[in-house]
Amino acid sequence: MKKILLIFLLFFIVPLQGQNVVVSEVAKNSTKIAIDTAAVQQIHFVENFKEKYNDKPFIYEEKSPVKSLWDRFEEWFTQWLKRTFDVQDGEKAKNILDYTINTIAVILIVIVIFLIVKAILNKEGTWIFGLKSDKNIIRYDEIEKNLHLVNFEKLIKDSIQSGEHRLSVRYYYLFLLKKMSEKQLIEWDVEKTNSDYIYEIKSPELKANFEYLSYLYNYIWYGEFDISIEEFEKAKKAFDTTIHSIY
Repeated sequence: MKKILLIFLLFFIVPLQGQNVVVSEVAKNSTKIAIDTAAVQQIHFVENFKEKYNDKPFIYEEKSPVKSLWDRFEEWFTQWLKRTFDVQDGEKAKNILDYTINTIAVILIVIVIFLIVKAILNKEGTWIFGLKSDKNIIRYDEIEKNLHLVNFEKLIKDSIQSGEHRLSVRYYYLFLLKKMSEKQLIEWDVEKTNSDYIYEIKSPELKANFEYLSYLYNYIWYGEFDISIEEFEKAKKAFDTTIHSIY
């Protein structure tokens, strides 16, 4: 029993003695360690220093270029050609795409030019401002929509010089409506009829004259009858007299 107790004590005593030896050795040699007592200078980075290193030699990770909408379309079209027409050459597929786009562009340009020309010239050969290439005629629907903007005196003069008496009578009638509207004798509306205007006119004399001139207008313009110079002069005088009485 005593032997066992002795062995047990040896296990604890021997390590403790070894530790004491190491500690004493460290304490003995600690006087030999050099201690740096020099002043430490603090260094700071220059402000925005990263901006100086954005050049290509300093870029170690290259990002994949972002594909534009056109690049994605071109890639899709190339793949579509390969699947549909068995076009394996990517360069050939790109050339087909370029040719197709150029063809479409030419067609669009032609269409735009055609529309511009059509806007300038209507289907009857009339200029956009209403003057025909060979006759000074304004489109009828445009006249009625823009009654107060039309220079009827010039239109009447030009149509008389060109011998278009039926057209002159139409211009005279619309000129009469314009003058009565300006004097607030009627309330002009493109949808109204002659009867509507006759009902609105308060002056008995003007009402009678307008009824007669409306009859001449309907007979000559809508009846499409050829009138002689004498008949036209008579109608012209009646229109001039009534129009001047409104001024």
